[in-house]
Amino acid sequence: MAFAAWRRPRVMLWAAASVVTLGFLIVLEIAARHYGLPGPMTNQAKEVVLAPKSGPLLYASMALMMVVLTWRQRFIAVGVAVGIDIAFWLVRWAVDAKMMFGNGALWVILGVAVIAVTRRTGRERVLLLKGVGLGLLLVAGRKTGDTWLLITSKTRPAVLDQYVATADHALGNPSWLVGRMVEATGPIGNHLLDWVYIQLAVAAVGVALYQLRNVATERRFPGHHLVRTFLVIGLLGPGIYMIFPVVGPIFAYGADGGHWAVADLWPNTPPPISAPVSMPFDEITPRNCMPSLHTAWATAIFIHSRKGPRILRFFGVFWLITTLGATLGFGYHYGADIVAGVVFTFTIEAALRSLARGWDRSGIQLVAYGTTVFAALLLSYRYLSMEMAEYPWVFGPLLILAMASVVYGYVRTTKRWEPKAVPVRQPAPEPQPELV
Repeated sequence: MAFAAWRRPRVMLWAAASVVTLGFLIVLEIAARHYGLPGPMTNQAKEVVLAPKSGPLLYASMALMMVVLTWRQRFIAVGVAVGIDIAFWLVRWAVDAKMMFGNGALWVILGVAVIAVTRRTGRERVLLLKGVGLGLLLVAGRKTGDTWLLITSKTRPAVLDQYVATADHALGNPSWLVGRMVEATGPIGNHLLDWVYIQLAVAAVGVALYQLRNVATERRFPGHHLVRTFLVIGLLGPGIYMIFPVVGPIFAYGADGGHWAVADLWPNTPPPISAPVSMPFDEITPRNCMPSLHTAWATAIFIHSRKGPRILRFFGVFWLITTLGATLGFGYHYGADIVAGVVFTFTIEAALRSLARGWDRSGIQLVAYGTTVFAALLLSYRYLSMEMAEYPWVFGPLLILAMASVVYGYVRTTKRWEPKAVPVRQPAPEPQPELV
């Protein structure tokens, strides 16, 4: 009987995904150790006792896990997490150690996993483990991302910033423009954008909690939700970093790049148009620009907030606009990265929605088109950058049109996927007595 259960396709899919995830984490752990640093599994294990890197992220992960709990269980979980954190805080204060909260949230997530394995059976156990897995995947995504960034800096000694900066002339050098605008806002604008940029995962959890609000009562997860898109973006994006390594304008053209920078030009002086070449860079700065994953994640938040109430829709718009302001205004990305990031997200979102509903011709065409446009963008940045800079009034609108075509294709196709409301037949009016 148990063997037959394991033969079911969905069970086999979950088992395969778990094995692949574990193998991926082990490979990253080995790669990090090769460079003399702890990997994602070690860093996560340390946070059981040591001060976490991000307390808000751990509590956001716990909130994500709690979608499978009843309200009474949620109150107990929060109380236990806060109590554990207070105990850790007192100990750290007494020994003058680094202060940070979040251990309690991680303990609660692990505790629910133990309860699921030892005290629950059947569908209830599976549901609890899915909730735990969802919470831990969010935390693991952050840890694996840090390791990926280390690998990009160590394995890609040359960067392609000159190509992207040259191509960016077609878009009017938006990083230089927005960089000056952010500087003009002073410390208030800087602090707001910095907070938005750092707390992106927490914002995603806010939208995901709305989407998963009925899991505890329905005892099942919806077919598709934001967390899936978030994780796939984080899984595939670093692979593009390895193919197209770029460090960003503040490093390649700004003071933060030190003697590795082309010149100290950002954000006041746009780079001159000249034949681009690949340039060597240090082994510390991550090559994490192409595509802009912060833009990709903020775009995913925007897409998934469209089905929510008005305040959630406003939140999605706000987070997308402020994230764009931060990525460009802090000199972390070029405009070309933003365009590629938007196309990247809509293509992934189309693929995941097609997978959830069952592949058909329209889904395959949409994913194939988005993939083609994304590949064409990368190739044009690499091999047509001079032409793009010399003819901005031709290539600038073409870039925006290519991005808009993917967005339009997604909206048009997915609208046909929405279930159509069945009109309710109105009862026939009763005959009225004739007046004589």
